[in-house]
Amino acid sequence: MKDPINEEIHKYRAEHAREFNFDLAAICKDLKERSRNLKTVRLPAKRISPRRENRVHP
Repeated sequence: MKDPINEEIHKYRAEHAREFNFDLAAICKDLKERSRNLKTVRLPAKRISPRRENRVHP
C-alpha cells in the first residue's frame, strides 16, 4: 500500500533535485539558504514522572 504523503515528499524531492541538475552541493546550498528564513521554536523540556513499576520501594 502506497502512502500518499510519502509519495508527495518523493515527488517534491525529485522536482527540487531536477532544478539543480541533481548537483548535491547546489541542492544543499539552496536548502541552507531557505532555512535561514525559518524561525526556531524552543519549548521548555517536559518532566517525565517515573513509572510506578520502576520505582524502588524501601
